Amino acid sequence: MALNLVMLGPPGAGKGTQAERFASEHGIPKVSTGDILREAVHDTTPLGEKVKAVMERGELVGDDLMIGIVRERLTRPDALGGFVLDGFPRTAAQATALDEITASRGPVICIEIQVPDEELVRRVRGRRVCDDCGANADAFEHLPGALPPLCQNTDRCRSVGPKWVARSDDSELVVRERLKVYWRDTRPMIEYYSARPTFRAIDGKQPPEQVREALVAAVASALGKPASQLRSLAKNVGLQA
Repeated sequence: MALNLVMLGPPGAGKGTQAERFASEHGIPKVSTGDILREAVHDTTPLGEKVKAVMERGELVGDDLMIGIVRERLTRPDALGGFVLDGFPRTAAQATALDEITASRGPVICIEIQVPDEELVRRVRGRRVCDDCGANADAFEHLPGALPPLCQNTDRCRSVGPKWVARSDDSELVVRERLKVYWRDTRPMIEYYSARPTFRAIDGKQPPEQVREALVAAVASALGKPASQLRSLAKNVGLQA
């Protein structure tokens, strides 16, 4: 049985941070459709040109394009033991497609991180990213001083000086529009998953370490296994493949 995890929740809920940590700790890849699309925009690829205007308006990229990206990514060898999906699915059509893609891989565990809208707006307005590697920082948490002078993501970052920037899709107007789109289009998809025994919701207002602990406990509960077995679950499936 593979360890297949979908992280759900609105923009700024902490899905990316928690998804990356869970994936690293359990030996499976984090698949972020947002990272894939932003990289394409940054590198001015044909895909990037297609999605740049859509992202800057705070709208969602179409289902067909997103499903194709995920389908291709999940066929790679490193995803055979499982994956953590961040940013997909966002619509019922994408959720249905994911069921088809993962039909022979075991259950999909769905975790929704719940955070009130006003807290989300505050978080996203303060978010800054390293222009080289995409690492996140919070401008509000470092007041009254500046952001850290250097990106600390030493394994991946090429920066030799401060390169913190606000994402073009992180203005308050865009964030509120993204939240409107999220609740209008994505809530039905959450309802699609919520009737399943592998669905869990956790409180995202807690400190990050507590959210992490709640996430691990929720995944273990959904699988009916001790948390200590989660890492070996994904590893053993990958070896068998």
